Amino acid sequence: MVDVTVMGAGIFGLSVAYSCARRGARVRVIDPGGPGAGASGGIVGTLVPHVPEQWNQKKAFQLDSLLMAESWWREIAEVSGLDLGYARLGRLQPVADDTALALATARISDARDLWQGKAHWQVVAAKDADWEPLTPTGMLVYDTLSARLHSRRACAAIAAAIRAHGGEILTEGAATPGAVWATGIAGLEALTAVHSRQVGNGVKGQAVLLDHAAPDLPQIFADGVLIVPHDDGTTAIGSTSERYYDDPASTDAQLDALIERARQAVPALRDAPVIERWAGVRPRSRSRAPMLGAHPLRAGDFIANGGFKIGFGMAPKVGEVMADLVLDGVDRIPDSFRPEVSY
Repeated sequence: MVDVTVMGAGIFGLSVAYSCARRGARVRVIDPGGPGAGASGGIVGTLVPHVPEQWNQKKAFQLDSLLMAESWWREIAEVSGLDLGYARLGRLQPVADDTALALATARISDARDLWQGKAHWQVVAAKDADWEPLTPTGMLVYDTLSARLHSRRACAAIAAAIRAHGGEILTEGAATPGAVWATGIAGLEALTAVHSRQVGNGVKGQAVLLDHAAPDLPQIFADGVLIVPHDDGTTAIGSTSERYYDDPASTDAQLDALIERARQAVPALRDAPVIERWAGVRPRSRSRAPMLGAHPLRAGDFIANGGFKIGFGMAPKVGEVMADLVLDGVDRIPDSFRPEVSY
């Protein structure tokens, strides 16, 4: 007997299952590939905010989730007994020119108001440090909200925490009434197949892991490239965004170009050896926001999909609002996240 079946063990499925299990629900997660087998098993692991301006439901929801993250991931580490590499060390971004500098400076007060004083957006002078990205103006944006974690270890830790609460994770099985469908690309494709327009799509991303230790330094976003140092002596570089592709798991010259841009932006990486090349397909809903709520095709069931690039950053609050809905019938889902927006 189970109270909640979650179909899919990516970051959204795992976060919903954990949030239900920690409230005492009997939970079963079913995924043929096991935890983090798809895009959630990537290597970048960045949790970053949208810029503090033109505020909307998505940005507010994401802020709440990022502010929840430290205590949420700490709890999972304690329950599972596993270290998932979470650290809120901030992010550096170069400032390209005077126009960008004026915009970055204006965002200081926006962040002060919108981020509730719980994180800061700063414009600071570069110190010519080895880890800082090259910046034409000599100035950098530094935000204190961005964090990182090790994606694969995080998925393993949530899975272990679910089991610690009495839940089970299986590679086969059938959905029970009231199931939560968190099936990523397959789920979006199934919705599109019976609709007159595309409900969502997969966006391929390529990333690389370098042998470079900078575990206590902030991540960097420069020249469209994410550079994320992890606690295990590696640094992740990501990612491409490919709407059209032939092989979802292959890496190619686009990744080579990404590596070169990262090496040019951050001199410390110029001689760092490549440890791993990775590619995967991330689920993006038509609205670009997560798709949460009642399943549009399965009466009585629920959907949690469309994490795209911000799934790990959204996970703590996605898990909580979906548990509210599934277990208690309490609906705290933003209107812009409802399936009918994309469907």
